[in-house]
Amino acid sequence: MMLTFLATFSIFVLVVFGMSLGWLIKRKSLQGSCGGISSLGIDKVCDCPEPCDARKKRMAREARRIL
Repeated sequence: MMLTFLATFSIFVLVVFGMSLGWLIKRKSLQGSCGGISSLGIDKVCDCPEPCDARKKRMAREARRIL
């Protein structure tokens, strides 16, 4: 049981370290390879016609921050 845990944890740590090599070497963060949902013709994550109140407040805060 403990050997399985240690092996799994070691593999997990190696994978995370491997993914972070790009940032460690080039200071370049991970990014998608396919353009995200915009490549599928979807403008936003949800399909609702109008954003909810929480989303509207967040968008207003972001707009104020930019100006």
